[in-house]
Amino acid sequence: MLPALAPPNGGWSQAAGRPDVVPVQDLRAKGGLRAERRSAETFTVNQGFLKAGHLPTLIAAFLYFDVSFMVWVLLGPLAVQIAADLHLSAAQKGLMVAVPVLAGALLRVVNGVLVDRIGPKRTGAIGQVLVIAGLGAAWWFGVSTFAQVLLVGIALGVAGAAFAVALPLASRWYPPEHQGTALGIAGAGNSGTVFAALFAPGLALAFGWNNVLGLAALPLIAVLGLYLLLAKDAPNGPAAKSMAEYASVLRNPDAWWFMFFYAVTFGGFVGLAASLTIYFNDVYGLSPVVAGYFTAACVFAGSLVRPIGGALADRIGGVRSLSVMYAVAAIALGIVSLGLPNAWMALAVFVPAMLALGMGNGAVFQLVPQRFRAEIGVMTGLVGMTGGIGGFYLASSLGLSKQYTASYQAGFLVFAALAALALVGLTTVKRRWRTTWGAAAVTTARI
Repeated sequence: MLPALAPPNGGWSQAAGRPDVVPVQDLRAKGGLRAERRSAETFTVNQGFLKAGHLPTLIAAFLYFDVSFMVWVLLGPLAVQIAADLHLSAAQKGLMVAVPVLAGALLRVVNGVLVDRIGPKRTGAIGQVLVIAGLGAAWWFGVSTFAQVLLVGIALGVAGAAFAVALPLASRWYPPEHQGTALGIAGAGNSGTVFAALFAPGLALAFGWNNVLGLAALPLIAVLGLYLLLAKDAPNGPAAKSMAEYASVLRNPDAWWFMFFYAVTFGGFVGLAASLTIYFNDVYGLSPVVAGYFTAACVFAGSLVRPIGGALADRIGGVRSLSVMYAVAAIALGIVSLGLPNAWMALAVFVPAMLALGMGNGAVFQLVPQRFRAEIGVMTGLVGMTGGIGGFYLASSLGLSKQYTASYQAGFLVFAALAALALVGLTTVKRRWRTTWGAAAVTTARI
């Protein structure tokens, strides 16, 4: 068990093994016993969550994550117009949208180390300044070659590394029984991809895609100010570790399992978010703007349910909820690979796939803090890195599949197989998890 802690202004205490309980006797006059119990439980959980952590920091983490994700995938919604101007092949388009994902994946490890050494708030501020500078330089000097686009993608990768900042920033304020909900809310910042898909193609049509790079810096500047005002590092953060201690985490097989599981859920989510505008335009002939709307619908579905996935995992257990998500994602991606006859049918299948992947993201990070609470900074970086690598693989493989087979089928089929493999892997480890670190005697959280 973790020691009892009492951070100021909304910290949490685990001395009693549960959050503060609000009396609900007054609810007993309002209906039958079953309805009364449901109302009382919901009221208790909500009040306990609000008292358990630091709400301004949770809001700051969400906003910071939201605008960072918006610019991280910015090249995806702009890809059709960029490719037309620069005469890019299918493989080059796939690489263009995949490079920011890979750069963000690798930089998450760097941010994970910095979070444990200088704190998440300071790490996030440094990263945001770098992204703003990169966007400003791209707008000021212009982007006219494929190589320059890839350099912009690397700069945008810094925004993708915000994942390794926002989640520890929020997580360190909350006890185990509220980790899924807190990280689901903070992680819902991946909804920023919706804004990129909705607005970037239209703004590019009106002002040119190079000017969109400059416009994207404006919300980052505004949110940086709010972030500096609202965010606060938790007083119970773990001490900085040596590099040998970071490497020791990789000797734990559970770390590799979590890295693989997230490579499928988050990799599928961000890979599709970066690629679907190209897909809808290429396969169904939709204009860049309409293709962006279709992409936004898919991404919105996946983003909206991440907090729900975390809360559901808190309620029924991360393993059980994650198992369902992998099954749904594998089936949906398998259907998409068949090549559906129109865009609306494809949308109807992509949406449940993104719902499953989005909820799966929340479920994975309900489990990670239970197993690696003391190493949450580095584990967030490592798990986030492999999530980004999964996205890089999916986005680039779709481009390569189109380039060499004239179809996206192979790319979707392989990723569907990875989702099925993740389900098999989860089934093999769940008994051990539930009888060791996830046992009822060890944690108050459901595993």
